[in-house]
Amino acid sequence: MDPFSQLILTISVTSFLTFQWLFHRVSPWMSMRISRGFLGLTDKQKVEWNSRTVSTFHALLVGIFCLYGRSHVSNSVLARFLFNLLLIFYYWKAIGDKFFVVHHLAALYAYYYVLGEGMLPYFANFRLLAEFSTPCVNQRWFFEVLGYPKSSRPNMANGVAMAVVFFMVRIAVMPVYYSRMYAVYGTEAFYLVPWGGRVAWICSSICLDIMNIMWMHKIARGCYKVLRSARQSKAAAPQENGKTD
Repeated sequence: MDPFSQLILTISVTSFLTFQWLFHRVSPWMSMRISRGFLGLTDKQKVEWNSRTVSTFHALLVGIFCLYGRSHVSNSVLARFLFNLLLIFYYWKAIGDKFFVVHHLAALYAYYYVLGEGMLPYFANFRLLAEFSTPCVNQRWFFEVLGYPKSSRPNMANGVAMAVVFFMVRIAVMPVYYSRMYAVYGTEAFYLVPWGGRVAWICSSICLDIMNIMWMHKIARGCYKVLRSARQSKAAAPQENGKTD
């Protein structure tokens, strides 16, 4: 086995085992001390809680590394996707989601060529900047399961942050990403990538971005409704006080 393959294998296995340790040991121990509400969750909710804790930690780590252009971070992402899929299938009744499975399979198909063939690391890192939106998405679920009202300040602040960050790292970057793809399309370098790699690159990108647009639409609608409801509540409060007086 060549040194590069050994490095990929080492990082992937180490990452996978680290995720297991974080999920089974670190997250439960830390969550019990940070949030009293964790002890009141059902077993199914605890499974998803621990999964999202690992997801948040990894997303921040990956996002930071991608900003510095570290291509080997893709190995860690591959390990996490495999970990997530195994977790989903094992705890299907608790966290099963067909849409989520499709997302991960599309990403795994593309990253096979990035890691197995060493192709397109720049575009792979570009896609992984989307991980910066994951912590806010997970935090929304944490607030929801802990019983925070949607109109509460922490929930509203996180909702606005989620909408802004999701738009910036998944939607606003699309013109830049596809303009770079178009600039490469049809060149000699483009045809050096085998047919399977080109399909993985282009089709997976389109598939993932269709889902990103659908998610952005839901997030924007949810954020608008909550902000609108909060504004109406504030406007109604002085009127009610006036009637009471």
